[in-house]
Amino acid sequence: MKKLVYLDYNATTPVLPELATAVAQIVTTWGNPSSIHWAGQAAKNLVRTARANLAAALGISPLEIVFTSGGSEANNTVIKGQFFPNQKSTRNEYITTTVEHPSILKSFQWIESQGAKVHYVGVDREGNLDLKKLKSLLSEKTALVSVMFANNETGILFPVREIAEMAHSVGAVMHTDAVQAFGKVPLNLAELNVDFASLASHKFYGLKGTGILFSKKGSEVLPLIHGGGQERHRRGGTEGTLGIFALGFIAAKASEIKTQSERIEKMRNQFEAEVLAKIPDLSITQRNAKRLPNTSSLVIPGVDGETLLMSLDVKGYAVSTGAACSSGNPEPSPALLSMGLSREEAQSSLRVSLGWPTTEFEMTEFTETLVAVVERLKKLQVAPTFAQEES
Repeated sequence: MKKLVYLDYNATTPVLPELATAVAQIVTTWGNPSSIHWAGQAAKNLVRTARANLAAALGISPLEIVFTSGGSEANNTVIKGQFFPNQKSTRNEYITTTVEHPSILKSFQWIESQGAKVHYVGVDREGNLDLKKLKSLLSEKTALVSVMFANNETGILFPVREIAEMAHSVGAVMHTDAVQAFGKVPLNLAELNVDFASLASHKFYGLKGTGILFSKKGSEVLPLIHGGGQERHRRGGTEGTLGIFALGFIAAKASEIKTQSERIEKMRNQFEAEVLAKIPDLSITQRNAKRLPNTSSLVIPGVDGETLLMSLDVKGYAVSTGAACSSGNPEPSPALLSMGLSREEAQSSLRVSLGWPTTEFEMTEFTETLVAVVERLKKLQVAPTFAQEES
């Protein structure tokens, strides 16, 4: 049987084996954390412990943590929660970037449809955010600035702390989508000086369906979901104790992040050096910028990204394409286009993202396979040119 190798850790991560064992044992703690009897208190203790573990790992207070269903809910909560109170005030302008996650961009598009004014700041091909433009857009009318910590496609890291200082200078609130950073680089939310941050469990070897909204003390949260008084009235609904337990469990692994990141970055850099040497015309998007240590976004001219992805999948390798066509959309990635890549380049992109289980042997084997597959596809001239597509 062919070995299956997973290299799409920016999409999601496998559950840690020791966590899977722990979850199987803790599933018998089935009480409602809001109940005051013994069954409820056992579940409440799980939630309380997880909250304390996460707070310690992230450098924040336990009371600043709001458990959500994931990063998308946290992002929606912040954006819409800032919009509604300011809807009829003079502070009704918002700033974000053109390369954010869809849950950010679509939330801003929605509040635009409701009358808000949203400014979108671009990123150049080297990954630099136009900070001069961002600063020029800031005013006493700015309600919220939302800039991701790390881009999911290229791994580019943005200067969130600097941007937070700029936002606060005009009285605006600062939010960062830190979903991709969680578990990949050390993350101290207090040091970032942001008012809100979003995180997701499944990006750091936990369970899907659980996330965190960091809400700095003094920052008001308007609930997106109304219900009971859970999460100090900031998010209604019975807490998902298993997912929250898992978050607390992996929070205890935070001390391993630096060591793992250094090991992974070394493998990533070796991989990039080899494919640059062995695949003609290949380029790496934003290679010289500050990036996540695990992420590599390749542009391989003459090869269609989705065709390459499927060819690698047949050989047992799970990667992703920079083009959104893998999800049924024939259009190339809007984020890559906004970074200055042409449509042809964006559709010839491949994202490789490593994780804690990735080994040097796997990367050596993958490199050899990638080189061979690209050579074969180029000979077959599988990838159409844009002139052919439009004819």
